[in-house]
Amino acid sequence: YHPAPLSERTAPGTPVLLISVSHRAPVSYTIVSGDDHGYFLIDSTSGVIKTAKNFRLEDFPVTFHVRATDSSDAAIFNEVGVKVEVIDENDFPPVFPSSLLEETLAENLTATQIVQLKAQDNDTGRNGFLTYGILNGHGLKFRINETTGVLYSNATFDYEEEPTEYQVVVYAEDDGIPEKKRGYCTVVIRISD
Repeated sequence: YHPAPLSERTAPGTPVLLISVSHRAPVSYTIVSGDDHGYFLIDSTSGVIKTAKNFRLEDFPVTFHVRATDSSDAAIFNEVGVKVEVIDENDFPPVFPSSLLEETLAENLTATQIVQLKAQDNDTGRNGFLTYGILNGHGLKFRINETTGVLYSNATFDYEEEPTEYQVVVYAEDDGIPEKKRGYCTVVIRISD
């Protein structure tokens, strides 16, 4: 048996699976091995498996064995394996080390790298996989590499003709399940004469 993956937040008492056998006499169901942490319980008469306690993601996947035993003769039994996987929930948003950065960019430079931004996410797997983007690019004067987090200028700035300060709001977004989460950082870019 291989039921659908469960959320790491699955509550105790949640039904997981029904084990059933074809046998003329009544049987008794028991978990005989593999559930070392006691995450599951089985109803001895119905074969319904339920969660017994909260999961710890690092303990999964778990494969345990269920035995169906003839109620009148314990020498007659059969066993089956049950593999349970648990999905990591997206618990944490990405976080930048600082929510505000200040950078200086000389005027008359051609498109150039300004700063590399790096956010952290305490989730694992795809929930911790980050991509970067810009909320406001000031008319596409700035861009960011969505994989590396490097912020670039896309234009040449003139100190005398244009604004001398730009506030670029950058985000890091995880690839989380069930929803994606974002963290933000404002980069203040001052154009120098």
